Amino acid sequence: MSEPARSRAVLSNEDFKLLQEAVLFWLRANEDKPESVKFSHLYHRLGSAVRR
Repeated sequence: MSEPARSRAVLSNEDFKLLQEAVLFWLRANEDKPESVKFSHLYHRLGSAVRR
């Protein structure tokens, strides 16, 4: 039997940076909304993913 194919990353570091920029844009435009806390956490998680 052959080994399963090695998994590939779905998103590149550049993708994470673009997503982080988009989330930051949304945060600045919607900072008064209650869900902005969730987006803020997402922004920081995306940043830590880029640094890996």
